Formats: sequence, C-alpha cells, structure tokens
Amino acid sequence: MTSSFCTIVPPHLLEHLAASANPAVAEAARRTLITDASARAARIRSGAAAGAAAPSAEPAAPHRTVFDAQRRTRLPGVKVRDEGDEATADATVNRAYAGLGATFALFRDAFGRDSMDGAGLPLLATVHYDEKYGNAFWNGEQMVFGDGDGEILLDFTLPVDVIGHELAHGFTQYTANLEYFSQSGALNESVSDVFGSLVKQYALGQTADQADWLIGEGLFHPDVEGKALRSMKAPGTAYDDDVLGKDPQPAHMDDYVRTGQDNGGVHINSGIPNRAFYLVATELGGHAWDRAGRIWYDVMTGGALTPETRFAEFAAATVAAAKARYGDAAEIQAVTKAWAAVGVPTD
Repeated sequence: MTSSFCTIVPPHLLEHLAASANPAVAEAARRTLITDASARAARIRSGAAAGAAAPSAEPAAPHRTVFDAQRRTRLPGVKVRDEGDEATADATVNRAYAGLGATFALFRDAFGRDSMDGAGLPLLATVHYDEKYGNAFWNGEQMVFGDGDGEILLDFTLPVDVIGHELAHGFTQYTANLEYFSQSGALNESVSDVFGSLVKQYALGQTADQADWLIGEGLFHPDVEGKALRSMKAPGTAYDDDVLGKDPQPAHMDDYVRTGQDNGGVHINSGIPNRAFYLVATELGGHAWDRAGRIWYDVMTGGALTPETRFAEFAAATVAAAKARYGDAAEIQAVTKAWAAVGVPTD
C-alpha cells in the first residue's frame, strides 16, 4: 500500500492566493504551500501505510479522537476530545468530532462498512494546524484541519463534506489504493468528492435532486466570488474571483487538462468523473447513496481496479458493478449514459 498525502485545496488555487496584492492573504498562501510540501516530503520519507485491522466482533461504532495542534505543525497535538466525551468550548473541535461521526455513519449505514478500513479503524483528527493554514489533508493515518487565513479561506471544519472527502481518501487507501497521479489520481480525488458529498447528503437527509453537489460550500469568506471549491454538477463554475482566479475543472474529456503540476492535474480533471456520478445519481433519483453510491462503492471494494486505473477502466467497472447488482435495469442505462455524456467510453 502506497503512502498517502491528499489535500482538499489544490495547489493552483493556493498559487493564485500567493500572488495576491493583499500581503496577509499572499503570506498565508505561501506558508500553506511550504507546509504542504514539507508534510508531503515527510510522508514520502516515512513510507508508512497502515494495514487493515482485524475485524471486530463488536457492533460497529466510531472511535474518534480529536487533537489540537495549537497552531504548530507537530502531529497529532494535544488530545482534546475522545469518543463519548462531552462537547468542548471549542466549536472547531466539536465540528471535527461530529464530521468524523457523520462520515462513519454513512459508510456503516449505507454500505455496511466498519470505518475506513472495514475493520473499525480509529478516526483521528487534528485541528488548529499551523498559523493561518489554508488547507485540510489526510496523511495516511489521520485528518488535519487548518483554520484558514480568515480573509479568503475560513475554518476547514465548517463544511462536513470536507471532512468526508478527506476521510474517504482513507477508504481509497484501504481498497483500490489508486495512485495519486494523472487519471488514477483524479479518480482518487473524485471518489473523495463523491463520498464527501454523500456524507453531507446523508447527514441532511437530502435526495439527489435536493443536494447542491458543491464541495466545500461555506469554506470561502462571504466576499469571495465563489460558491465552493468544486461543483460536481457543473465543473468549472464553482468560483470566478479576482484573487482566486477561475475554476479550471473540465466537465468533458474534450477539455481534459494535461499538466505536470498538481500530480498531473488530480484536482482539476476529477471534474470529469465527478459529473458522471452526479448524472447517474440524478438520473436514478432518490437518495444518491442507495444506488449510484452503491455502484461506486462496489467498484472500489470489488477488486477490479488496479492502482493505475484510468477513467475508461473505471467507467467500465461501474457498468459491470451495476449489472452485477441490478441486472439489465435502469441503473446500467444511467451509468452508460452518464459516462457517454462526459466523453468516457465504457467498453
């Protein structure tokens, strides 16, 4: 199993902020980029990757621990809330704790999975990481949240789908283990967006039609011209701001971005499979975790993927999973139609 360091905010957005005329915004973004590079390098050097724990006979229940980095970068920090503890006076701690629980609940209730590894993996999170740190990440062992710069990016525990997104990188790590590069990396990011969005929809009891399909809604300061980090419904429309730039995500393979940055554009080209999932979910209707989410879950856990899986291979796997679970029914048609709409072949 490969080492993981996966962030919610893409480098290209932070690079835009680092060029801001506002010194405070620029400095916070530059510091975040440096911190991310240092944490990523440390993760690669460690080579650590947890194996799945032995299945427990106990009923599935979360085992959450939240730590406070106290605006330093040493992990995990000071323990501030453990499973079953009363809420603290720190709203950030309480949101992290609740978000871990919401993610656990989706995987347990919708898919019968006991935590990210399927065997009761403890859920660890550190808040208040570094000074004005504008990101959140999964490092292969735990989640980490920054407080943002307060001017463009706010507290990263505010959107529950950010918490779900980062924990879902753990789910991918323990299942298909998709390499964090090029198309497999974009699929890795997309899977986290899919399950992050499902965490939010499950917590709110929303149907596919009721959901906003935004990733990170509420993370931007109200003065920012943008709704969220990404839109699964309409990739490329999440923000268009003088400081942030314009959302670069494509919604179709015709506009696939070839780049050497961001591990081959993992946060950019994820818009293509993201829209495919949105189209499947809205075509089928009802709760997105019931059928569309189940198909994606089956693909991730079914053993058909390799770490280097590309879009077309993943798309074909979703068709096979739909057929295996539902037979020749509306689900197969919805999946095939969705991938065709984004320019990805399924055969």
